[in-house]
Amino acid sequence: MLRSCDAISFIATRDFARARKFYSGILGLKLLSEDGFAQVYDIHGRMLRVTKVSEVAVAPYTVLGWRVKNTPAMVKKLLKAGVKFEIYKGLGQDESGVWAAPGGTRVAWFKDPDGNLLSVSDQ
Repeated sequence: MLRSCDAISFIATRDFARARKFYSGILGLKLLSEDGFAQVYDIHGRMLRVTKVSEVAVAPYTVLGWRVKNTPAMVKKLLKAGVKFEIYKGLGQDESGVWAAPGGTRVAWFKDPDGNLLSVSDQ
């Protein structure tokens, strides 16, 4: 039933100002609207709703990721913008945080100001 419908992504925040600075200012997403409940961003034609909550329940896994053409190149751009990438002990990432999966996909993880785990990956 839903295969022809657009998906909407949701992320929680406690602080709209910090979220706006990160998602719009650092990641470069276009802010479409904001009300007392959520900020709505455009992600390449899809909607991201950053929802205001009193307490963020941070998941220990990736909650939102972007498929990019070249993970190391995107990591370099994001590092210049001030994004800090996660390094996981024993995973075998390079010095900038990029991990090469056995199938060849390259992935790097970073957190938003509320601790939500995000990623960029190619393939």
